[in-house]
This record gives sequence, C-alpha cells and structure tokens, in this order.
Amino acid sequence: MKRRSPADDRAASASLQALSRALASLGKPEDVRAFLQDLCTPAELEAMADRWRVVPLLLKGVPYREIHDLTEVSVTTIGRVARTLESGTGGYASALRRQQSRPAAASH
Repeated sequence: MKRRSPADDRAASASLQALSRALASLGKPEDVRAFLQDLCTPAELEAMADRWRVVPLLLKGVPYREIHDLTEVSVTTIGRVARTLESGTGGYASALRRQQSRPAAASH
C-alpha cells in the first residue's frame, strides 16, 4: 500500500466514497458488471469473484480445504475472507443478505 499523509488519507477516503456512490447508483447487475470490467483488470476481477465465491461456503461452515477443492481458490485467500467475515465491516454479510432477499429473477 502507498504511504499516505493525513491529507492523502482524506482524499483516498473521498475517492472511495465517490466510488461507492457510483456503484450504488447502478441499479442493474449488468451495469455493475460493465463498470467493474472498465474499472478493474481481469486479475482484479478474478480475485474479487474468488473472494465472493467462498463467502457462502464459509458461512455454511465448509472446511477451508474442501472450499479449495471445490473452487480452486487458495487456502490463503479463503483464510483472509474468513478473517474479514469475522472482524471486517460487515460488507460481505450485508451483500449476501440483500442478494438472498431478492427474487431470483432480479439477481440475473
């Protein structure tokens, strides 16, 4: 990560807030996908998709090694996601709840 001054931290926080608003403004999954494909490299998208793919398995209590065998996501990444689920900001859980509360047709 970059070393930042307090002013840099404020600018980074404002940029993250602006990015969050941009994502929140996109109402359709295909719009979010297009935005993410423009914003991220293929490797970044793959890393984010891998993390998201292991969230429901971790919440079901599937062992790390089994998740790795099912998804080919590294055990290190699985562990990082598990730590974030345990002590992060709650973003994974919130997104999963919202996704599960929508009708199936709305998630495509």
